[in-house]
Amino acid sequence: MEIRFTQLQCRSSSVMMDIEDWLIKSHQSWGVFSTEGDLGALLGKLLTQQPPDKTWGYSGQLSGLEHSQVALVSLHEQQQLLEDILEQDDSESLGYIDPKTTVYGVIFAQCNDDALTHRLLAQLDLTRLSDSQFTQLSTGESRRVMLARALATKVPFLVLDEPYAGLDVAHRQALSQYLQLLSQTVQMLVVVSREQDMPDWIEHVALFNHGKLDSVMAKSEWDNHPLITQLTAQSGQQSEDMLALIRRHRHTPTFTNPVFQLNNGRVAYGDKVIFSGVNWRINNGVHWQVKGPNGCGKSTLLGLIFGDHPQCYSNDIDIFGKKRGSGESIWEIKKHIGMVSSALHLQYRVNCSALDVIVSGFYDSIGLYQQPSKQQVAIATEWLAILHMSHLSKLSFRQLEYGQQRLLLIARAIVKQPTLLILDEPYQGLDYLGRRLIKNALELIAKEHLTQLLYVSHYQEDSLDSIQHFIEFVADEHQGGYRAVVTNA
Repeated sequence: MEIRFTQLQCRSSSVMMDIEDWLIKSHQSWGVFSTEGDLGALLGKLLTQQPPDKTWGYSGQLSGLEHSQVALVSLHEQQQLLEDILEQDDSESLGYIDPKTTVYGVIFAQCNDDALTHRLLAQLDLTRLSDSQFTQLSTGESRRVMLARALATKVPFLVLDEPYAGLDVAHRQALSQYLQLLSQTVQMLVVVSREQDMPDWIEHVALFNHGKLDSVMAKSEWDNHPLITQLTAQSGQQSEDMLALIRRHRHTPTFTNPVFQLNNGRVAYGDKVIFSGVNWRINNGVHWQVKGPNGCGKSTLLGLIFGDHPQCYSNDIDIFGKKRGSGESIWEIKKHIGMVSSALHLQYRVNCSALDVIVSGFYDSIGLYQQPSKQQVAIATEWLAILHMSHLSKLSFRQLEYGQQRLLLIARAIVKQPTLLILDEPYQGLDYLGRRLIKNALELIAKEHLTQLLYVSHYQEDSLDSIQHFIEFVADEHQGGYRAVVTNA
């Protein structure tokens, strides 16, 4: 398929794309790098749907495209599928598993081909998860299912928006090899916001800067492009501004040690053990990073702390000086914790404004149901300015792109200056500048001990110098599932 963009401008509710001239020849696969803005989602919508002119602000020419021949894999699509299943599926309350909502079921629904479904399950390391509920997968596991769903449609052209997001190191390497083989028969646009995620097998790169196609180049030119150095410097000042805001509104609640302790922790679903024998103590002022492969229980462990996991009451847990299950209110615990995770992102299915999302962090609520103080509104307004989102303050959360939503949820978690700040893959969906901003700010927060961090990321380059304590899940050959190893740097 040969596609040409000519004098094309396209705008979603919150992101603009401008392409003067871009030719994608037949059988070519391209890498796309965007410095700012969720261009992958916009490109995906443009290539898979007939855009309605009035709502998209669409002008220019797009030739050679057959919308039905293109499939999109993105975090937004993944979020939408999860929401659809949660809204429609009542099997859990009726005591059975709906086969249509299993990993096998959501892939098979795209092709009605049992042999193809099983082949894709095997190729993407999903066979062991075939009967698992899609809604219970880790983010990395869900990403591989979304790719399998797209491939099941047998289209000749794929738009892969951040395909490596949420994947551990081993699965990133395996996926890169798989995509290289796939590129021999399927055209692809691979959109990334991490320079190191640009696949080695890509021959052509399109660089977008602030929504405008800046240049196209060979992959060899991209490897030595000066833009990354420029962007790194640009994000530094924003991080300093964020830190100054946190300092101005800082408060320092103190608890006796331990802040959190888990004794012989175990989580299992029926006969399937996720992890067991986990002993972990968090003392005041100590930052931790949680490591381990997809599906090992990292998010589950953080859920035990936050109180959202149902098995937190069947485990021996002390938090903020109280034994969990001794009569404490969940809200007493949550008021000292800020949380960012894919699970929370999924739960935030409300239509409040961007400003109200940040304000809701003061109340630990999904949406805003109380009259905030003038000071709370003023602080949230400052956050919007630092995030360069002031112009979106009244826009509904649901109308924003995935990365913009994630930035708001990060601000929501930090705004009340919690004792513990839990960050489970916080950069997921962020563009390059957004990720640099948040990483720089977290490093400064940790260094000055403005709050205490519990941190999960699969990327080595996301490690924070101020985090010197690690809990890592490794396979337990004797008990099944995983066990935790605690280390200090």
